[in-house]
Order: sequence, then structure tokens, then C-alpha cells
Amino acid sequence: MITSDRRRGGQVFAKQVGIDLGTANVIVYVRGKGIVLTEPSVVAIAQGGDGTDGSSPTATKGTPRIVAVGEEARLMIGRTPGHITAVRPMRDGVIADYVITEHMLRHFINKVCGRVRFFHPEVMICVPSGVTSVERRAVLDAAKRAGAREAHLIEEPLAAAIGANVPISGPSGNLIIDIGGGTAEIAVISLGGIVVSRSVRFAGNKLDEAIQSYVRKRYNLAVGERTAEDVKIQIGSALPMDPELTMEVRGRDLIAGLPRTITIGSNEVTEAMEPVLLQIIGAVKSVLEETPPELASDVIDKGMVLSGGGALLRNMDKLLTQVTGVACYVAENPLYCVAKGTGIALEHLDFFRRSLVSVG
Repeated sequence: MITSDRRRGGQVFAKQVGIDLGTANVIVYVRGKGIVLTEPSVVAIAQGGDGTDGSSPTATKGTPRIVAVGEEARLMIGRTPGHITAVRPMRDGVIADYVITEHMLRHFINKVCGRVRFFHPEVMICVPSGVTSVERRAVLDAAKRAGAREAHLIEEPLAAAIGANVPISGPSGNLIIDIGGGTAEIAVISLGGIVVSRSVRFAGNKLDEAIQSYVRKRYNLAVGERTAEDVKIQIGSALPMDPELTMEVRGRDLIAGLPRTITIGSNEVTEAMEPVLLQIIGAVKSVLEETPPELASDVIDKGMVLSGGGALLRNMDKLLTQVTGVACYVAENPLYCVAKGTGIALEHLDFFRRSLVSVG
């Protein structure tokens, strides 16, 4: 509706939308409303049919079509019949399937802006700090084809820092650690720009895979992606816990081939996740080692800020404090920091323009 768009000097302008296009979730921020949508970045695809299976009767047989997007598609993971596949079009923070990502973006933009609109929205999307110019161009093109009038890119650590209310514009060092689904981004920011950064493809999804692998090797039990994620959320911890938390896990016995239930403890989950956590710790240490002395002094005074879904893992901040000797704090609403920062940067585009990602 026109009334929902912002007005300036009697003119009507399109909505401004900030999108955290993550490997695990898509989070959308709309100017004036805040976070309006949080959904898994999953799309369910089926081959075209004759309409008897609920598909469009005009669908060409064998043509892929979108069945569900977001939470509805996530519920289908590991539970689909042969002709339907639930996929994640984003992998390690970048586009793995361009066409499906475009469909997913269009679905979410339509959901927050309405299918019928007089003006196309202005969109800003965050990208990992280590992406190539080709990957940046793919994100921009996908956003424009999905219905954006104008599209901008911002690096993930910068967006996370803005969303966490870190004062990035001053001549002082701030260290942000953003642990998402596909990548962990570590960066030292000063004067509105990134001074030193590392992007490693060891984050939430790798933690899930590590839990799956551990249960398979230790208990000869095959568990699904969703089950592993539930284990991580419910009893996962970056450090051993006392008393220990336990949880029942159901899966398929690899020897007998029959369903079986086991009880797993939080300390076992910590052991399973250790190799992935060590990769993240290594990246944080690497950034600290490369930080100029003056900025390193600022980081010691202020501490490190932890954001992203990985910040919600129990004792993650304590682990980083132990191994680095630098205090680590979890940002307020860490899951939404990147989306919020992306939206704020778009609202104040002139101020943040020099910090945005250019596409070469």
C-alpha cells in the first residue's frame, strides 16, 4: 500500500528492506517496523506433474517447481517423497543455486511488501567478508530479479557491529565475532571500515554435521539434520557442564536397520563439536595476532562482541574469553544483529556509503 511507504517532500518512496540472507535463516528488517520476518532458508522443489498431486495442471512434466519456502519447507527436510526435495540454496554464506535463491528472495520480499505494490523496494543484503566479486554480483542480480528497485551490499561483520550498537565510526578498535549458519566472521572495525578480518566456513551447520558424525561413530545411529540441530540447541555447550544435561535421540540403527532411541549427554555434544570450535578459535586468534597494537589495546579495553545464531550456544562467550584472555560479551538479540544492522545502514545510506561493498 502507498500509505505504508515513506514520504519525503510530498513524494512517495519505496520501502527500505534489509535482508540477512543466511545459510540457515533469512531475516528481514523493514524501515519503521524492525524485524518482520525470520524463516529458514530452505526451499522444497518438486518435478512438474499433471495436477493430480496438487501441482498446477499446466506444469510441464519433469519441470522443477517450488512447493514450499521457509518454515514449511524446513519441516519437509528428511521427510519428503521421491519427487520432492528440500534444499538450502545458500551454502557457506554464498549462493549455491542462483535460480532457487531468486525464487526464495522473491517469496520473502512479496511476503513483507505485498505482491501488489506501486513501488519496488530498496534492498540491502549482507555478504560474508571473504566473498569474490562474482559471488557479490550473483547476490545483487538475484535481488534485482526478485523485485528490488535498487540493491546494495554490506559486509556481514560490519552489519553485525551496527546491529549490536557498536560505535564503529570513531577512531577506536572494535572486534566483532559473528557466527552464523554457514560462516564465522571475525573482524576488527575502526573508522567505519574493516581493518583485519577472517571468514571461515566452520559455523552452525558444521556443528550439526559434527554431532551427526559423532552419533554415527559412537552409537552406530543415523540421525537427521533437524535432529542434530535440536540436540545442539537443547543441550549443546561450548564447555563441559556440571551438572550435565541429557536428551533422548531417535534415529535408525546402522547395524540392525531398525529405529532406536539413545540418551546423549551435553558433554558428549561438547566433545563432538570440539573440532569445529577449534577452527573458530583459530580464526579469532589469527585476527588478534594481525591487529595493529593501538587497536589491540582498544579491543582489550572493550572486549569482543559475539553475535549471530552461534552466540546462543551455551558458554561460547566463556570459551572465547578463556582461550584469548580477552573478555567476550554476547550482543543483545544476537540472532538479529546482522539483519538489524543491514536495515540501519540502508536507512542511513549516505553515512555508511563508503563502508559498503563495491562490485568490481
